[in-house]
Amino acid sequence: MTDAAVDQAPIDACWNRIGSRGDSSCPELATHTRCLNCAVFARAAARLLDRPLAAADLDETAEALRTGAEAAAPQSGRDAASGGDAGMQSALVFRVSDEWLALPTATLRQIDEIRPIHSLPHRRNRVVLGLVNIRGALTVAASLGELLQIVRPAGGERAPRAGYARMLVAAHRGEPVALPVDEVEGVMRFAASAILPVPSTLAHAAASRSRGLVAWRGKSVGLLDPDRVFDSLAGSLR
Repeated sequence: MTDAAVDQAPIDACWNRIGSRGDSSCPELATHTRCLNCAVFARAAARLLDRPLAAADLDETAEALRTGAEAAAPQSGRDAASGGDAGMQSALVFRVSDEWLALPTATLRQIDEIRPIHSLPHRRNRVVLGLVNIRGALTVAASLGELLQIVRPAGGERAPRAGYARMLVAAHRGEPVALPVDEVEGVMRFAASAILPVPSTLAHAAASRSRGLVAWRGKSVGLLDPDRVFDSLAGSLR
């Protein structure tokens, strides 16, 4: 089977059928405790994120994000007794220009295709891009690149790897906001002890809006602080 055929083949959402969100009959649960820790789940998520999205894909990806957020939340004493990984955190990793960033999965509502953005008259703040129609709802679109003062490569040079641009829809203590990004890499899980301090040499505004850095898949990922990011976005809307 060709790579293209594999990409278009239906994804078996076994986590909803025999996994931790189904009847828990999957024998792999004895090893992994939750589907989020299983390589099958990871491969399915990678396939969803690394191909052009159809409507069904968007629903699957949103469900995967929701599952990840629930799995990362502190669990009951049953998990502690079974040696589970309560206390682990999860975040969606994405790229803006050459910078790898992440937002906690709890703030994500959905991942969508890039859609036309309608500019707002008489607004000079470059952080606010305009309004975008997300499944029938007008949503403010904002530029993380402008907010975090991430400089794009000179002369329109391409970033290190090409990926499908996405529209992240996120919300934190208020209305949702659409955030165009250049690529979505996947959901990372990490312990609080894995968060490293932001280097003092990091000059752009991402440093002041980050909790720290997390090493993941050979990348140094800036873990954004939702309070700081969304407070800044709210200020840009005023």
